[in-house]
Amino acid sequence: MLKLLFVAMLAVLGALRSTSADAQPWPVRPITIVVPFPAGGPTDALTRIMAERLSSLLAQPVVIENVTGAAGTIAVGRVVRAAPDGYTLVMGNLSTHVINGAVYALPYDLVKDFDPIALVGGNPQLIVARQDLPAGNLGELVAWLKASGEKASQGTAGVGSPAHIGGVLFQAATGTRFQFIPYRGAAPIMQDLIAGQIDFTFAQTANALPQVRAGKIKVYAVTSARRLAEAPEIPTATESGLPGFEISIWHGLWAPKGTPQSVIARLDAAVIETLADEKVTQRLAALGVDIPPRPQQTPEGLRVYHAGEIARWWPIIKAANLKPE
Repeated sequence: MLKLLFVAMLAVLGALRSTSADAQPWPVRPITIVVPFPAGGPTDALTRIMAERLSSLLAQPVVIENVTGAAGTIAVGRVVRAAPDGYTLVMGNLSTHVINGAVYALPYDLVKDFDPIALVGGNPQLIVARQDLPAGNLGELVAWLKASGEKASQGTAGVGSPAHIGGVLFQAATGTRFQFIPYRGAAPIMQDLIAGQIDFTFAQTANALPQVRAGKIKVYAVTSARRLAEAPEIPTATESGLPGFEISIWHGLWAPKGTPQSVIARLDAAVIETLADEKVTQRLAALGVDIPPRPQQTPEGLRVYHAGEIARWWPIIKAANLKPE
C-alpha cells in the first residue's frame, strides 16, 4: 500500500515538473513590433515612443521592424504567418486594417486572422493647402475647388492611403471634383505642397503642423470631433461648415491568431500602463495623437472599434470603386 502511494506521489510530482517546464515565463526574449510604414512617419514615431516604455515594463527589448510595400499588406502578411507566441506583433492602423480590405484582394482575413490587443491612439488629419492658394477658410476652399473644375490637385500616398480616403470623403461631402496626385509617402507630398506644385492635401498632424507654424503652408480645419489641444486655434471641419466630417488615423496593436490569452492580457496591461504614463502621453500629444478612452484600450475595445470602422468605411470605398494602382 505504501509502495503504491509512493509511486502515485512520484507521478504527481513528475506531472507538476512537466507542467512547470511547459509553462515557460513570457517574455524571455525580444519582442518585435512590425510597422508597415517607413521609419520617421507618424506610425513609426508613435510605435517607437511606446516601445521605450513597453521595453521597461516587459523587461525585454521591444524592437521596431519597418516593413514597407504594397500599402502595408506585405508587413501585415508577415505577421499573419508569424508564430502566435507573442514575440511578433503589428502596429496596424485605419489604412492597413480597414481600407486595404476594401481595396485589395488580401491573402488573409483582417478580422479572423488576428488577435486584438489594444486600441492605441488616433491622429486626425489637417486639411492644408499651398500658402498662396486664394481660399481663406474651408468654405472658400470648397467654392474655389468647384470653380476650378477638375484642374485642382490633391496629393495622396496612393490609392487607399489615408490622404486619398480623406479626399474621397471630402468629394462626397462637398460635391467637388479634383485630381488625385499619387506620391510614395507623406514627405514628398509635403515637399511639393510647400513648393506649390499641388494645391492641397489631407495630412496627419505630426507631418503638417510644424509646416503650418513655420508659415510654409496654410491650414483650414482638423478632421476631429474637437479642436487639438496643442493647436486650439484650428477649427474642426464641423465648425467650418462640414458637419460630421471626421477622420481619425487610429492605430491598434494586433498579434497573430492563436496567441495565448495570458500573453495577450500581459501585453494589454503593458499598453494600458504605457498610455497612462505622463511622459508618454505628452510625447504623443506633441504628435497630435488622441489617447482612446480606457475601455477601448482592451482586446474587446479594439475588436468592437475595428468592426465599426469596417462597417463605416467599406461602403464608402467600394462606392468610389477604388482599385489598386
